[in-house]
Amino acid sequence: MAMTHGGNIFAAASNAGVPWQQVLDFSASINPLGPSPRVREAILAALDRIAHYPDKTATQLRLRLAERWGVAPQAILCGNGATDLLANFCVQHPPTHLAVPCFNEFHRVAPNAALVPLEDPGQWPHEGTLVITRPANPTGFTCCPEAILSRPDCTILVDESFLDFTTHPSLIPHTAHNSRLYVLRSLTKFQALPGLRIGALIGRSLTAQAPWSVNALAEQAAIAALDDQAHAEATRQFADKERVWLQKQIEAIPFTHVRPSVANYLYIETPHATALARYTAARNILIRDCTGWPGLPNPGVRIAIRPRWESEALLAMWKEFVCSLP
Repeated sequence: MAMTHGGNIFAAASNAGVPWQQVLDFSASINPLGPSPRVREAILAALDRIAHYPDKTATQLRLRLAERWGVAPQAILCGNGATDLLANFCVQHPPTHLAVPCFNEFHRVAPNAALVPLEDPGQWPHEGTLVITRPANPTGFTCCPEAILSRPDCTILVDESFLDFTTHPSLIPHTAHNSRLYVLRSLTKFQALPGLRIGALIGRSLTAQAPWSVNALAEQAAIAALDDQAHAEATRQFADKERVWLQKQIEAIPFTHVRPSVANYLYIETPHATALARYTAARNILIRDCTGWPGLPNPGVRIAIRPRWESEALLAMWKEFVCSLP
């Protein structure tokens, strides 16, 4: 099966002939509370900046991130989303191994990498370049730091794009004294800014990113979002509460097995994954069909944690689908 990215809400709306606001998107795992209220204010205040080139290396944002993460500003690259930074990293450090399951973009940029099971560190390599996602996409499993840090001769890229939704500690501080450890962070998922595209790569030995990789509005929006700790804490509490509730509701539906998750999404094994995804999509509800993903032996779907009313609409459609099965 071809692995495609979720979040195709505008294309789905266009194909269905409806406004995009009428499509419920569970296929992209974005902050269910939306961006911080400070973001809109920051964007409006920064509008006059668009008549000028932005800072070449997003200095103001890097300084703020360095303070937050406890690393030197020069150890941080900011780019046009985590995917942009990933592509740049893989040119310099072609991955030899991917710990699966993982984000589909890793398979695109490293099609010849060997695959090793994420949940079995005993099969991870001790040399080469290994990519690990923490928490895993799409299962939400989070491997322990010790397994990662025990490979001093291996270059490791850790994708922590969804870590902000959890209380697990980041591996970023370890990059200060481990020149072969890199951490990739999305600044759009937790901050609900995917339309602005912004991400960060942290490590001691970084290759310079192309200048002006971060636009002026994205930089100011990211800074405003990072400064709103109240919104961040409300997000974590909301996501935790809704994930527990949603898991219990799905477990009551026939033909489902929900994998434990600490992230803002759930992975559900079901033999009807592809048919279910098509059924809901035809009714303007998008979920992620993960059937055939490397590292996932059984068909399944990933669904994002969304506001309760959206989840109730999905559950009703899911039960309707089950009742339609022969």
